[in-house]
Amino acid sequence: MVDFASLSQLRSVRGYFHLIVAMTGLALTSCGGGGSAGSSAPAFGPAGTQAAMSDIVEYAKKPGVTPFISFVYFNGNSIGQLAAAEFSIAPKPGSVSKPVDVWYSIAALTARGYVSSSLILPVYGLYAGYANQVTVALHFNDGSTQSLSLPITTAAYVDPTGIYDHPVINTARAAGSALGFDFFVIKSGLGSPVIVDTDGEMRWVAPGVAASTSSALEGDEFVIGSLLTLYRLRLDGTLSQAAVPSSTTYTDMHHNIDHGKSALLAEFDIGTKSIESNVAEIDDNGTIYNRWDMAAIISDYMTSQGDNASAFVRPGVDWFHNNATAYDPNDDSLIVSSRENFVIKVDYRTGNIIWILGDTTKYWYTFPSLRAKALTLTAGFPPIGQHGISVNSDGNLMLFNDGLGSRNQPVGEPAGLTLPYSAVSVYAIDIASMTAQEVYRFTNGESIDSEICSSAYETLDQSVLVDYAVAADFLQARLVGLDANQNVIFDFQYANAYGTCNTSWNAFPLALDNLTITN
Repeated sequence: MVDFASLSQLRSVRGYFHLIVAMTGLALTSCGGGGSAGSSAPAFGPAGTQAAMSDIVEYAKKPGVTPFISFVYFNGNSIGQLAAAEFSIAPKPGSVSKPVDVWYSIAALTARGYVSSSLILPVYGLYAGYANQVTVALHFNDGSTQSLSLPITTAAYVDPTGIYDHPVINTARAAGSALGFDFFVIKSGLGSPVIVDTDGEMRWVAPGVAASTSSALEGDEFVIGSLLTLYRLRLDGTLSQAAVPSSTTYTDMHHNIDHGKSALLAEFDIGTKSIESNVAEIDDNGTIYNRWDMAAIISDYMTSQGDNASAFVRPGVDWFHNNATAYDPNDDSLIVSSRENFVIKVDYRTGNIIWILGDTTKYWYTFPSLRAKALTLTAGFPPIGQHGISVNSDGNLMLFNDGLGSRNQPVGEPAGLTLPYSAVSVYAIDIASMTAQEVYRFTNGESIDSEICSSAYETLDQSVLVDYAVAADFLQARLVGLDANQNVIFDFQYANAYGTCNTSWNAFPLALDNLTITN
């Protein structure tokens, strides 16, 4: 799940400058007015303010590593009085998606090397091959604002994969349609993440990484895992890397990177001995804060209850298949997706098992110790081969319910149910009664089977982005936007590379229309 809570906290800082204006009675110049040096005069705040006395002018523009990124250069003695810089990119005529709007504190720009005697502002989310109408708002310490209109014409872009710039629009977003997001990120197995708007336009991609299936966005930086290397790819196109210490015995990262309690949650292998059953909390420098060995956690518990743990936990076999992990702040716990078996919740600090939710016709349910931790499902279908788990805005468990039964159970043991279609499921869980019920279910008319990969994530208004990673017998990826009433607002279709889920392993909404960077 995208960390909307932290974004809200950041926006409160952004709102501080507007609060100053309201308290002092200053008129804040709106974005979109004025012009740049060399064309028309900039728009300034009221007389006597820092904006009114500003000598800041734009003196150059330089393209970034792709046409979706550009840099605007400013000089002037008043740069030392700035508190923040903001850019906005107007939508194309006829577009429904909101303008891109990104706000940087001066501290954040300084930390990135963009402030000295001059100021460099990275601008991204541009349309390729287009005369973009860009407005820059320079926010001063006294709350006043200088606004400059700075058009940026970009070169055309041809996607080397031939995929992301050629969507099939099954359902176009209609003007006036209500949706809680206007941009989303596609985690690609073919290169960097790709940002798309809800009109189907590519708005960002960058070179330097071979795949981004294991990735998360922190502020303006994608953290991407490959083997034991963490790539940090900023939205300005800057690429750096760090390494997870080899002393951990981890050998590679796989599947997802999710937001944790204090850092990021990543899944690891330990050679061929411990396959897809280790979770660690790491930062973007590779520092490890916490680790959870699901094989040890489950084995220790089963043994303590008198069960034969070795019959279930089988080193060297993909018996668990961890593909996502979510932190639940409501009770300081982790929710871990085991595609082969169930969704399991463990205490963040102790690792003790709190509950298990899954298909009770599978092998795991034959063990009394695991059965004792099972939630009773009072309504709906259980998670089956699930991906993309999160805690939604109501505090409930949300996931993409693939519908594919287990693949790696012992010979002769039950693999559980397989459904002919995939769904989005939300479960309300009552820990006191150890019950769960499916309170939300979107089946898209039971028309799409996406049996592996995929995701579903919600925004605060309960809109949902659904990613069917392997639709049409693995030939297509489908990205579907739902409003709070499960109405399909858009439906985009992409070719699937090599018959796998490389085109769109996972996707999540992105607030590029209100992105605030303070550090």
